[in-house]
Amino acid sequence: MKKLTIRILACVFSLFTISAASAQISNNAGKLSGKVLDEKHINQSYVSVSLLAAKDSTLIKGSITDDNGSYLFERLPEGQYLVAFNMIGYARVFKGPYAINASHQIYNIDNVELVPTSKQLNSVSIVARKPLIERQIDKTVLNVENSVLAAGNTALEILEKAPGVSVDKDGNVSLRGKAGVTVMLDGKPTYLSNEQLANLLRSTEGNAIQSIELITNPSAKYDAAGNSGIINIKLKKNRNYGTNGSVTAGAGYGRYYKTNGGLSLNHREKKFNAFGELNYGKNKRFHDLNIDRVNNTATDQTFFRQTSSQIGLRENYNYKAGVDYFINDKNTIGVAVNGYRSTGNNNDTKVLTLIGSQPLKTDSSVMASNPNQYKYSGITYNMNYKGVLDTAGQEISADADYSRYSGLQNSEYNNIYLNADGQPSRAPYIFKNRTPSLVKILAAKVDYTLPLSKKMKLETGLKSSKVSTDNVSSFENFLNNNWQSDLTRSDHFIYDENINAGYINLNREFTGLTVQLGLRAEQTNSKGNSVPKQQVSNRHYFDLFPSIFVNRVLSKNHEVGFSYSRRIDRPDYEDLNPFVYFVDLYTYSMGNPFLNPQYTNSFEVSYSYKKTINATLGYSHTNDAISRVLVSDTIKKTLFISSQNLAQKKSYSLNINSPLTLFKWWTTNNNLTIFYNEFSTPNLLGVPYKGGKTAFNFNSNQTITLNSTTNFELSGFYRSAQVDGTLSVKPIYGIDLGISKSFMEKKLNIKLAANDVFNLQKFRITSAIPSQIYSVNEKSETRVFRLTCSYRFGSTAIKGARQRSKGSSEEENRVKSGG
Repeated sequence: MKKLTIRILACVFSLFTISAASAQISNNAGKLSGKVLDEKHINQSYVSVSLLAAKDSTLIKGSITDDNGSYLFERLPEGQYLVAFNMIGYARVFKGPYAINASHQIYNIDNVELVPTSKQLNSVSIVARKPLIERQIDKTVLNVENSVLAAGNTALEILEKAPGVSVDKDGNVSLRGKAGVTVMLDGKPTYLSNEQLANLLRSTEGNAIQSIELITNPSAKYDAAGNSGIINIKLKKNRNYGTNGSVTAGAGYGRYYKTNGGLSLNHREKKFNAFGELNYGKNKRFHDLNIDRVNNTATDQTFFRQTSSQIGLRENYNYKAGVDYFINDKNTIGVAVNGYRSTGNNNDTKVLTLIGSQPLKTDSSVMASNPNQYKYSGITYNMNYKGVLDTAGQEISADADYSRYSGLQNSEYNNIYLNADGQPSRAPYIFKNRTPSLVKILAAKVDYTLPLSKKMKLETGLKSSKVSTDNVSSFENFLNNNWQSDLTRSDHFIYDENINAGYINLNREFTGLTVQLGLRAEQTNSKGNSVPKQQVSNRHYFDLFPSIFVNRVLSKNHEVGFSYSRRIDRPDYEDLNPFVYFVDLYTYSMGNPFLNPQYTNSFEVSYSYKKTINATLGYSHTNDAISRVLVSDTIKKTLFISSQNLAQKKSYSLNINSPLTLFKWWTTNNNLTIFYNEFSTPNLLGVPYKGGKTAFNFNSNQTITLNSTTNFELSGFYRSAQVDGTLSVKPIYGIDLGISKSFMEKKLNIKLAANDVFNLQKFRITSAIPSQIYSVNEKSETRVFRLTCSYRFGSTAIKGARQRSKGSSEEENRVKSGG
């Protein structure tokens, strides 16, 4: 810890020393300005203008022309610069170099005239430049590469700025108001818990990201599981041989200290490419939980006031490594392994429950100390092949995966009963619970692409997976100074599942119109067995999942689209376990082995104006909706949560996203999602239930460029009150601040950030069921100040590991990593 502190202080000292030196240079800052016209000599707005270092074409700043076609770069230090102009449908133009020095500080560049791509610009090669936000037929793409977003930001920070994306305090990702999103890296699922995923994304530099794909309505090529959508983060593909890498170190403080670090390496030769990555995170934090509730029966009322405080310590490791071997220019094979390990404890956990027959009256109480320890690990082995069969685009790829996940949690519950005077009223109730688990997944898939013509493409593929889980829940009671097994509460649950699938996609391009039709078929066989209870649940079902995508370009500035797909969500393996997990003596969660899969039909209509204002109107209908239900057991006078199938869920949503350049030095990205989720079922606790509420999520990110190497960021979010299943969720909001500075030609980046700077984030829920009276208030350590140093070394243009799409993605996403 002492060495880490010294290194952090050294980073801070370097930051201020180099900042001071930079300030002296910037006193002679220069300016570059001009105007952009189209082929008719009309002022052209919304043209992307990039300021590049003349030495190596490194991106220094980015901007967009205003309504008059004007642009301005100012506060430029001495140096040689190029200016690049890009707009869809027009050839890319370069101007320069321009030398900023003591004798020449201001340049008014001659008017730049853009030429449509159908024309040739003498001997210059024309390369289309992608806009920041790009709509494709089945997804929205945030083109991060060479954008302002890439410099100094991590993958997590960029993801939080993506249109329609929300990330909460625990790393849970929502897309357009829907939770449970699948997050992938290079087409591969990450297989990590929420916090482990957040740690991985924090250690992934924005400069390594090519684009982020937001797939709200996945096509037939993807597993039919998941109605919330897919977010795929694609890393850059480099071009030369050699070795490169990056190292990251960071420290944070809220109420307790946190540390994180990471190392990534990539080496490329003519015949092979080797890569590896290791990330580490250590987090100590608090969690406070307060529950006030009333237990109503026909004869009396009982009032409960529960307060608990918990201090947890968690350590995470995640890693990956692999090798690609290039047989020739058209055939490549590869092997890869990735995994994680998470250990931790919540040993400092204290619970006080006050019980009374009237509000604020205490007739008795229970004081408890409930420590627990856990460890989870997982590893996935992958073999893959990709073959390019001809120059027309005919390809075949294959993947085989084997994954193994194990977990163990030990919990102890020490309950002391007190009377109204605070004196012991009976013997303490002490018990413990041990829950080992094992999940094995074997999956294989093959995909084939056949171009039928220049404008028509056929995609097809097959997949098969086999999953087996083995879970034990062992209870023991402390009686007569000995631990004795409690067979009445212990359980052993075994679950086996086999899914066989095939799909076909047909894509056809017309003039200004693109149409894609898809059909996926999945056949599922599953068996759940609660061994002690001899409860067996066998299921065999076959489903078809059609999808339709239509995209129409109305004009240069206007574009519309339509999509439809049918999806399925199978229960998480842990939710199927009929186990009881205690928070305290009166609060627990319980699995449900009889959960059915849910089916969703989703429709979307989208519109884009000038690639900068994007709006999407969506509707989805879900049958047998899987929802977390928090209810009271009036007989046992307890509060428990479990997953249940509600009859249906209807969702309506409107998403509007708009990135704007207010000034040359101030860019903003704003996203608004308005949605209405309605849940209904004819029988919940013996009575019909219907709940829903119109709600909205708003995210705003402001980036202010202080100079070419320093950025200041301000971001905030507000999620209004909403209904989620049977839960009525109160509003939640927060504000983040950050400042980053780059050195050594942007190889070294130092960032100081404050999350939830005003400590506003609190989670508060009540029941949406009128007969259930409870309120839950949670507060975790959300205000955290972080200092992060990252350094990129080696060649800056190396071909990275090629992308893969693992065969076990849907199955592994249903594994809860724990911790």
